[in-house]
Amino acid sequence: MTSTLLDSVVLEPKTTATATVIWMHGLGATGHDFPPVVGELGLPKGHGIRFIFPHAPSIPVTVNGGMVMPAWYDILAMDFDRRVDEEGVRKSADQIQALLERELEAGIPAQRIVLAGFSQGGAIALHLGLRYPKSLAGIMLLSTYMACDGNLDEERSPANAKTPVFQAHGTLDPMVLPGMGEAARDRMLALGYEVEWHTYPMEHNVVPEEISAIGIWLTKRLPKIDPSHEA
Repeated sequence: MTSTLLDSVVLEPKTTATATVIWMHGLGATGHDFPPVVGELGLPKGHGIRFIFPHAPSIPVTVNGGMVMPAWYDILAMDFDRRVDEEGVRKSADQIQALLERELEAGIPAQRIVLAGFSQGGAIALHLGLRYPKSLAGIMLLSTYMACDGNLDEERSPANAKTPVFQAHGTLDPMVLPGMGEAARDRMLALGYEVEWHTYPMEHNVVPEEISAIGIWLTKRLPKIDPSHEA
């Protein structure tokens, strides 16, 4: 496990935090990408959810001519299999797990933590969420795919076999083709995961209808609680 925590944008709730969403951005973006969305989620007043938006490290990306940019891992080819740097995926998953463990140490139970991500960030949320050894509140996957499937059968954790998954994809996405999202969905369904699947007539982005659906799902997965009742 890495000892250096990733820098992050953190949005604290107006009340005591009783839940956490760790939300990863996509290739070339930063942790500043999604914080503006939080105010549009329609979460209930006093929701108590802390949002953490980590910044990916800057690395050379092969498909972009080796250009150095924020990325959770290297992408080796733009094909349906989206061949990726598995070592990089695992390193980033370890870095996100370190943030997750910090939340546990701060008193937020795993059952009150959602892993979320867009595109590359969603691939990390999916990779870690299915393998994490403690039950999570949910996994939220936006316009993404399964980056490392080869060892999933052996590595997936029974603790998250029943963890709800929210997955959304654009039917017009030219970057992460709809079939890639469908393949990830079908892989999870075949293994018995509970996947709430949404599609929208969009490209590689998010739209208001999707943001509304995310807010409804998060409210269900992380309902308000009275912090004074926590052990």
